[in-house]
Amino acid sequence: MLELSIQDPHFNEKMRVVEALHQVIDPELFVNIIDLGLVYDIAFPADNRLVITMTLSTPHCPLGEAIEAGIHHVLEPLFPDKTIEVNIVWEPPWDFSMMTAEGRRQLGIEEDE
Repeated sequence: MLELSIQDPHFNEKMRVVEALHQVIDPELFVNIIDLGLVYDIAFPADNRLVITMTLSTPHCPLGEAIEAGIHHVLEPLFPDKTIEVNIVWEPPWDFSMMTAEGRRQLGIEEDE
């Protein structure tokens, strides 16, 4: 699950990334990839890259390329000096517990009380 620290030297840039990634919608679930909990990490290595580490809702997601294209579409204008990389990982495996409260609300999933 994505966690950001205000002490991170790239905190402001990472917040811009998160805001932009709210525009990238999973075409199967119709919820953005941040609220789905698909984004695990955002990194700004010293070599002018912006690296998004994420997963997909299923290993054989047929629309993974569309999601990756959406990420490039929203981030390239914000970070024209960076090479955007999207690393798809399968560990930890995604499940509904990784979603934000907003994501669960959008899918009509009740909160455990």
